[in-house]
Amino acid sequence: MTRIIVCGACGKMGGNVLSLLEGDESAKAVCGVDLFPREIGIPVYKSFADIQEEADVIIDFSSSQNLAERLEYAKNKGLGIVLASTGFSPADLALIDEYAKTTAIFKTANLSLGVNLMQALCKAAAEILGDSFDVEIIEKHHNLKKDSPSGTALMLADTVNEAFDGKKKFVNGREGIVGAREKTEIGIHAVRGGTIVGEHEVMFAGEDEIITISHSARSKRVFAAGAIRAAKYLHGKPAGVYAMKELLAEEN
Repeated sequence: MTRIIVCGACGKMGGNVLSLLEGDESAKAVCGVDLFPREIGIPVYKSFADIQEEADVIIDFSSSQNLAERLEYAKNKGLGIVLASTGFSPADLALIDEYAKTTAIFKTANLSLGVNLMQALCKAAAEILGDSFDVEIIEKHHNLKKDSPSGTALMLADTVNEAFDGKKKFVNGREGIVGAREKTEIGIHAVRGGTIVGEHEVMFAGEDEIITISHSARSKRVFAAGAIRAAKYLHGKPAGVYAMKELLAEEN
């Protein structure tokens, strides 16, 4: 049994995680942490320092704020931590790498199985099509999303760029007279509106033909399910940074 602390327990994603764990026979939520605690069926604390329950893994669906507190708690208690949010700064990423020396950390821009399959397909397409096709990425999210472009869009861009040995440059949107598109570009465009859960499209535009690889999340439950899957995988793992590719490799 994997015992889980849900950080951001009173938010929408925390609610999805708790809902899925209710019917899970191999994992359970022992408590939550939230800046605005309320009654949700498990103990919820404002701070990690107040937690009394024993656990194995933290699922963090909060934000990059107070990241050090969560990592320090995981380190001191010997817990794994699933970082399910995005929008980390370079300083945050450096902090994560430092804690990974002593703590098992699962970090991915997207916990959906479909998106991770899409990632593999995009890399294969980029390797085959090469510079003869221009690559543009369009991502769409709800109007409350704070970071842009999305972590998933950047992950897909990085994946495509691996096929070009990292030589492509990312261009975030275009405005004004920017001139002809350069072959060294990967365009990334963000749409924000309504209640769009998350849509990503990678377009390979060539001479007289276009290939599009896309993914659309219809519910946030797919990300909650991925987080629980990651928590079970991380339970008992040694220190290091893990992602979906390691999880999928172990499962298959």
